[in-house]
Amino acid sequence: MRQPKYALAAYDIDAEEDDVWALCADAENLFGDPRPPTRGTYELLGCAPEGGLSTAVTRARAAGSAPLGFLALEILDKKGERVEEWYLEDVRVLGDRPCARDLSLRDITIEARESPHNAFDYPQCPPLSPGYRLLGARNEPSGSCRDLAFVQDQPDLVEPSVRLLGCSPRGALRTALEAGEEDLGHAKLVRLDATGRTVQSAVEGELIAWIPSGRGRGLVDLTLEPWSERPPAAAQEVWELWDEGRPSEPNLWARCGEAGRAFWLDTARENRDASAPDAPPGTTYHLDGRHITDQAGFFCALGEAVNGPGGYFGWGLSALDDCLRGRWGARRPFSLLWHEAQVARLCLGLIPRTDDRPATFEELLAFLAGGGIDVRLA
Repeated sequence: MRQPKYALAAYDIDAEEDDVWALCADAENLFGDPRPPTRGTYELLGCAPEGGLSTAVTRARAAGSAPLGFLALEILDKKGERVEEWYLEDVRVLGDRPCARDLSLRDITIEARESPHNAFDYPQCPPLSPGYRLLGARNEPSGSCRDLAFVQDQPDLVEPSVRLLGCSPRGALRTALEAGEEDLGHAKLVRLDATGRTVQSAVEGELIAWIPSGRGRGLVDLTLEPWSERPPAAAQEVWELWDEGRPSEPNLWARCGEAGRAFWLDTARENRDASAPDAPPGTTYHLDGRHITDQAGFFCALGEAVNGPGGYFGWGLSALDDCLRGRWGARRPFSLLWHEAQVARLCLGLIPRTDDRPATFEELLAFLAGGGIDVRLA
């Protein structure tokens, strides 16, 4: 019989590690991919449109709306100098009207989503600022506006609560249930492997309800309202591959898609042996390149090359740079013999260039060389 898949523990930084409130046979409604950013409606107040924005306004008058794309708002100080930028993506012009304060200007209504790269939730101009300078995707002038007004966004969809099934309560939770307390407390849910060892944190939240479980006498089903992000759908596949503990077979990650490979890196990082010493400088590592078809796959393979199956050695270039400083399994300089490198050469870097694109094969080689790694292609 399979051991419980999850353990529920007190959400308390001062609690003991073994302060487990319940072991749970399974969970429902646990996994959920992050939603795409919601679109909102905004007004560019007191706007003097130029370039692509002016063209989109003209088209919107004829067609009812018109696509614009990317729009950057440069926040200006009282001297008209740039202070900061704030970005809107996938912008669509819905219409325009004369500005009530200055009939030579326009109030333009747009629909857009906020960029995930914004440093703050909403832009604010400093005192005596003339407003915003507007720029397109290639920094081409798109005009100016005196203010930005947020009108409305799409309503948030309500996600179902997490149900923890077949739970055997213990400790403080059991005491609370027996006393009939309504406040059951805050808890964290962790994934267990088949031996009962912790694999990875799953979600945190508040216990809001319970009922007797149909899975056995003395068991309960609990309802958890998450306040942290849920694990993505890809986590389910990864956790199944880690069910017997840290993998002893290489390339299990290759069975996963790109999202699963990215989550595999999180799992590998959380399960690394921080007490293991680094291999000495000058070591040669063998990188199995047969399955490196995306950037996440490169880092999965690199982690296993350095630290064995299920190993971790960075999830991106910045994390790799940290790993190269030591205490992550290898000390530079070292050599990396990249087998079947033609797979990565053909597959990496094919996504159209964006601000947040994956590295190309050549860029990876250059980064590794700059980090003191002697890469040999085989």
